[in-house]
Amino acid sequence: MRGLSVKILTIFPELFPGFLGSSLTGRALKEEKWSLETVNLRDYAFDKHGSVDDTPFGGGAGMVMRPDVLSKAIDANYQNKNSRLIYMSPRGKPLNQKLVRELANEEELIILCGRFEGVDQRVLDQYDIEEISIGDYILTGGEQAAMILADAVVRTLPDVLGNSASLEDESFETGLLEHPQYTRPQIFNGISVPDVLTSGHHKKIDEWRKTKSEEITKERRPDLWKKYIDSIMG
Repeated sequence: MRGLSVKILTIFPELFPGFLGSSLTGRALKEEKWSLETVNLRDYAFDKHGSVDDTPFGGGAGMVMRPDVLSKAIDANYQNKNSRLIYMSPRGKPLNQKLVRELANEEELIILCGRFEGVDQRVLDQYDIEEISIGDYILTGGEQAAMILADAVVRTLPDVLGNSASLEDESFETGLLEHPQYTRPQIFNGISVPDVLTSGHHKKIDEWRKTKSEEITKERRPDLWKKYIDSIMG
């Protein structure tokens, strides 16, 4: 089975694979459960300096990535029309676990990493590029966000984690935040693990974990709690 292909369009290809080359995602990369390719946008510049940006029309601070350079790069690398074109942007739709699962079913993700003040809108419109955000804050560039998106997607691929149950019990998979976790030693700094977890009574353990997940979600993420309640009420 062919693994997921991830292609990164960036002016800093040396940043990759970064943490994607370590731990579970790194092992999966070596085992070819997914592939990673970086494309240097400066290779598609029209001058000897590798310029990819220019001043914004209408004035204002910063620089904007040029549409002609980006278009040239996209045309050269967007060979598979089943590929999903993504631009990491703070104004994009929020990345959540549902979207992560959806992206994991794609053949190829082509991720454009912006810099400076962003990219020319005409490129986004011409190629109907999907904008995705990892949160309500600003980074120095889209590379960090692209790595986070790739990490979230790759870990859901078959056999990457090695234990499918690990995915099922995580935060957001059930609509709730994850319950507290404990391990040895049973007593740490005078604090003992909750008795129910050492009882061997699996039904009671499941009930305790669900109750704790509900309590934590209600307290910390009222927005998720409302969605959860609405889904139960139908």
